[in-house]
Amino acid sequence: MHQLPTWGDDRKLRIGLLGGSFNPIHKGHLQLANQALKVLRLDQVWLMVSPGNPLKAECDMAPFSQRLERIKECIDDKRILATDIEKRLGTRYTYDTLKLLKKRFPRCQFVWLMGADNLAQMSNWLHWKKIVHTIPVAVFPRPTYRSQALKGRVSSYLRQYRLPSKRAALLTNFKPPLWSFVSTRENSISATVLRIQGSK
Repeated sequence: MHQLPTWGDDRKLRIGLLGGSFNPIHKGHLQLANQALKVLRLDQVWLMVSPGNPLKAECDMAPFSQRLERIKECIDDKRILATDIEKRLGTRYTYDTLKLLKKRFPRCQFVWLMGADNLAQMSNWLHWKKIVHTIPVAVFPRPTYRSQALKGRVSSYLRQYRLPSKRAALLTNFKPPLWSFVSTRENSISATVLRIQGSK
């Protein structure tokens, strides 16, 4: 049985959405999920495994089932869910996924979770402006990316909608656009480095 029904339900929870290839999952992903639960006072974090990232080469991608199962093996908190919901929804782009999730889980309060490295290049995402007008965003620090992220195109566009880190737990209480750069401990590990090390 799927943890999350494809057609949704009436659960009323504060949920953080962390999407990605997770190729492979690493301590940085899990650290971000745990920090989000605590700092944003969330009920759950959904790790949404992408069946195919439009911005990444498929030749370097491990099989979907392998990536999903590896995440499940690493999770030790019942509030963190590894899910294939994006594959079942048949969506490939974040904006399309968010539209369906909000429609099928209408009582949930969602917040998008991402590292500063992703914020720095979010302007390459399809419909990124629609994304930030659809869901509040919580950005977590990554070494060497803070300045690039905060001076980038997306953060400049959202400058007037930024909440101080100490108020980040209020993100789900207001209508987007709204975002916060959350002050938490950084983790420098990356999936790319792990793949290179694993191939040696």
